[in-house]
This record gives sequence, structure tokens and C-alpha cells, in this order.
Amino acid sequence: MSLSGSVDLSTVPALQNTLTRVLVEHAGETVAVELDGVDALDDIGLGILLGAAGRARRNGGDVVIVCSNESLRERFTLTGLDRAITITTSPTA
Repeated sequence: MSLSGSVDLSTVPALQNTLTRVLVEHAGETVAVELDGVDALDDIGLGILLGAAGRARRNGGDVVIVCSNESLRERFTLTGLDRAITITTSPTA
């Protein structure tokens, strides 16, 4: 799945609903969440991604974040998200 725009308090409900639907539809699979179109990602958005990875893993799958945006990648390192979820620069990397 591919996200764009801002991931913040106003868009988190839609993100959570969509991620839940995708994880149910693809239970037991690895779901890639592409963030190159995202210009802002707040802490709530990070929590949603982390929670989605946990749900996917409980069902035998996983979540991988695809992101080449250097400022977002630095944020993932700063928050430790990169230690909890695999982050790659391309879907095939």
C-alpha cells in the first residue's frame, strides 16, 4: 500500500482502517507500506505502523516500510522504529 500527504491526527483513523483491512485481506503475508509520498508523519502515525506490524506478526505475516525520504528515515532511527520494523528504500531491496 502507498501513502501520501500528511499522516497526523486527522488522517490516522483512515490509515488505521485501511491497514486493518489490508492486513486481514493479506493475513500471513508481508505487507509493504510505501511512504515516499508522505511529507509529515507524527508520533501517532508511527504508533499505528508499529501496531500494524505487531498484528501482522501475530498472524504469521509482517509489515515492511518502504521509504527513501532521508528525513523520515532519520526519524525512524531517532525513534527506534527501524529496530522494530524493517525499513527499506525499495520494495525489492
